[in-house]
This record gives sequence, structure tokens and C-alpha cells, in this order.
Amino acid sequence: MESRKEFLKKTALGAGGLALGLSAKSYGNIIGANDRIRVAFMGCGRRVPAYYESLSDQFNTELAYICDVKASQRERVAEGLKDRISYTPKMTDDIREVLDDPDVDAIFNATPDHWHAPGSLMAMQAGKHVYVEKPCSHNPAESEMLIKAQKKYDKVVQMGNQQRSAPHTIEIINEIHDGVIGDAYKAVAFYSNSRGRTPNPVRQDAPDDLNWELFQGPAPREDYRHDTWNYNWHWYGWKWGTAETGNNATHEVDVARWALQVDYPDQVHVDADKKHFADDGWTMYDTMYATFEYPGDKVINWDGKSRNGFNTYGSGRGTIIYGTEGSVFVNRGEYKLYDRNGDLVREQSSGGNEQGTALGGGGSMSTRHVLNFLNTIRGTETDQHSPIDEGAKSVHMCHLANIAYRAGKTSLDTDAETGYIYDEEAMEYWGRTYEPGWEPTV
Repeated sequence: MESRKEFLKKTALGAGGLALGLSAKSYGNIIGANDRIRVAFMGCGRRVPAYYESLSDQFNTELAYICDVKASQRERVAEGLKDRISYTPKMTDDIREVLDDPDVDAIFNATPDHWHAPGSLMAMQAGKHVYVEKPCSHNPAESEMLIKAQKKYDKVVQMGNQQRSAPHTIEIINEIHDGVIGDAYKAVAFYSNSRGRTPNPVRQDAPDDLNWELFQGPAPREDYRHDTWNYNWHWYGWKWGTAETGNNATHEVDVARWALQVDYPDQVHVDADKKHFADDGWTMYDTMYATFEYPGDKVINWDGKSRNGFNTYGSGRGTIIYGTEGSVFVNRGEYKLYDRNGDLVREQSSGGNEQGTALGGGGSMSTRHVLNFLNTIRGTETDQHSPIDEGAKSVHMCHLANIAYRAGKTSLDTDAETGYIYDEEAMEYWGRTYEPGWEPTV
């Protein structure tokens, strides 16, 4: 018997797909608007509730698998979904089992950062579409692989920078592009949080229900240390995470880059250090001020304070865009448009419920972003809000700032066409070392 995907492909072509000018390959990736999309959750940490709304009837999806390397995480998600779905998804700790199932159409990749690109590459190679949380990659080399793989396998790959799907943000960004504040020349992206002391990690046995081997996956092996699996992997060295800049700057610098309509900078300046709890387990900077200079005299500043909650700009996170005739403040909840004198011209609330600096969660922005992903797969939406080649450009800004810090550089000269770094010492951080046998490929 032919597979469901082959049947859908033939049905679509028979219904006139080729008559619309689409190739057989492209039309083979379009699932009929009335057909159910079978999805899998890969990673069941704090971000996974953002996908729950997509399991409602109007989304026409089915959750085929709940995948996480920790059993209690899988069970927590299953319990959280029992009043939302009337069936029981399969549960596994190994994403390879999910990817071997030909009836899975798409995965939601909400793993730790070191799994984002390798897991997404594996999924594309298995014929799946991918929604991957930010940052889409752990380093620039992985971003390059993701873009190459998306083109090779012709899959829909969406990054989880969900403000790209927020109506109030789309509205004001379009107005900025139409000249509402004149020529936009500068943006300040910011994030302030009051994260506390991080435990000093102590070597111990991994929790009984944690598959530590699969948690590490593509990362070189080491002994387990207390609580690494539970969010603190963000701060316990560069093997797993991408520091606060990869963790949160991705959102705000993406809005800044979107507003200014720039791609890669030609210079990056970074001032970063660990300023709080000097003796705790946090191993990288917790405070960063970065400047990205672009051709055309455009500038983006990133002001990131992980452990000082002072709201320098009146909000915990957001972006300010300056133009020759006015300014705009925009965050997840609203935008405010000001004239050149600093007088408020107009403000607009998002009307949504997306979280700001609180951990995890989701909200209406995330729901819209997921729906855009699903409808792009179906072919009912042609304007994908964050295709991987676009999302990766914003993530690249974060990588450049991190590379400057790690290489001990206060400034980097970069190629504005490609994003490549001219400094050979800094280029050593372009990629990373993988556990033998886990090297990602395209």
C-alpha cells in the first residue's frame, strides 16, 4: 500500500497542482488545507506549552509523539494535554524513533540550544518540516548548514521568533518601512531581568529518568552535574547554551534588524562581563552592551542585563527605533509612535497575552506564529513570517557578539555581504566540536 504522503502528493497533482505552475517536488510538500498535519514535540521544557493551542480542532493537527530525554517531562506534557486531546500520543526519549515514522509531517524542536540545528537537520533529512526555537543554531557554521539543508530538502523551516507574527509589530514595522518616522537609522534592543544566584554544579549521578547520553547528543561527553538538565545548562559553559544573547537578544535584535532593513554588519563592538554573584556557577557574562554597525550608517545596540532588573527603557524588554522624523517603542505588548519632538502620536496594544521576561510559556503571538508555520506547509499562506534564512541573520548577530566575548575581542570587522569575520582567532569559534558519530551533515 502506498504511504499517506504519496497518496496526498498524487491527489494534489491530480487536482491541478502542475497546472498552477508548481513543480512536482514543490507540490509534493503541500498538504491539502483540509488534511490533518501530524506533529511531534521534541523537547518538553518550559517552551512546549506555547504549542498546546495548535492542537485545537481549528488547527487540524494531531500530536503523534511526545519526545523528551526525561520521562517526567514527557509525563508532565501528557498530563497537561489530557483535557485538550482525546487520544494518547506515543512517548519516547529518542527523536530518531520519531523521525523514522513516515507519517510524521513536522516537528517542534524546543530542545536545549546544542540540539537545535542537529535535530532540525536530522528532521529535514527524514522528510519533516521544522519549527525550531531560537536561536536556530549554536554557532554560525550550523546556521549555514540549516540554510543549505532547507534548500536541499525543500522543507518549511520556521524559527520561533514569534514577534514576527504579532499584528501590532507587523503594523508598525510596515509603517516604519513606509517612512512614518522618516529614515530609520538606529535601533536599541534591550532586555533586563533579575536572575538570581545559579547553583555551583556538583558532579553526581544523573536523575534516574534522564537519558543523559541523549541529552548530550551532539555535544562531547562529560559526567553529569547537578541540575544541568533543568534550564541551568544555559549558564554552565558554552557546550550547551549561547548565553543570554542567544537566549533572549535574538527576539529584540530581530525586531531591530527588521525595522532597519539590514542584513549583516561590517563592525561589531562588545563590552561584556560577569558582574553579579562572582562565586556562583554562572560561567559566562551576565551583562553585555553590543553595537552592530551596518552599511548606510545604520546602527543597532543591544543592552542586555541578565541579573539587574532595572528597567532602563521603561520595560523589561523591547526595541526602540529612531528615525529622522520620529521614534517608535515596540515590545510584545504594544507600540508607541512619537514625533521628532518626543510627543506621543499614537499607541497600539497588542491585545495579546505573550509573556515578557518570565520563563517559558507562550501566548497569542506564539499561536499565530505556529499557525503561520502550519499554513505555509499546507500552502494556504505564502508569506512565511520567519523562514530559516531570515531568522538565521538575526541569530548571527548574537553569534558575533558571543564570539567577540569568547575570543577576548572588543571589536570585530565583518563582511557585510556574508557575515564572515576577518579575524582568524575569532573565526576559531565559527563552529564547534562534536561527539564522534554525532557530527551534523547536510
